[in-house]
Amino acid sequence: MTLMLSATGCVLLFMGIWGVTVTMPTALLAKNFPEDVQEKLKPRLESLPMSPKRVLGWVILALFATGYLMLFVIGGIDGLKHGFTFGQFFLRFFTIGAVIKAFDIIALDWFLLTKTHFFQHYFPETEGCAGWQDFGYNRRQQARQCVMIVIGSAATAWIFTLL
Repeated sequence: MTLMLSATGCVLLFMGIWGVTVTMPTALLAKNFPEDVQEKLKPRLESLPMSPKRVLGWVILALFATGYLMLFVIGGIDGLKHGFTFGQFFLRFFTIGAVIKAFDIIALDWFLLTKTHFFQHYFPETEGCAGWQDFGYNRRQQARQCVMIVIGSAATAWIFTLL
C-alpha cells in the first residue's frame, strides 16, 4: 500500500506540474524556475489575463493538492485498520514523502528541467536560458522540503496514533 501511494504521488506530481505549466494559473508558480528564466517570463506573466485556461489551471492545482492530501489520509486510514504504531505510521508517511521528493529531484529537476525542452515548449521565450541546465539551482528549497517531510511525517503519524 505504501509503494502504491508513493507511485500515485509521483503521478500526481507530474500531472500537476504539467497541468499548471500548460495553464499557468498564477505567476507565483514561476518562482520555482531558475532566476534567468523568471526574468525572461516576467513580461508574459505580468500581462496574463484571467481566462478559462487559467481557471482550469486553478482547478488542476486544487485537484493536485487534494489528491496529495488524500494519499496521506488513505495511508492513515489503512494504517488504522491494520493497527499501526507511531513508528509504522511514521515510516509509511516518510516513505511516501521521500519517494515523491526523490521523483521530484531526479525525474523533474534533473531530467525534465535539464535534459528535455519540456518547459521551453510552453515558454519559448526562455529558450537558451542557462538556468535550464543548472541542476541544483534550488538546493535550499529542496533541503527545506526534506526537513519538512520528516516533521510532517512525525506530525501526521502522531495525529493518526491519537485516532
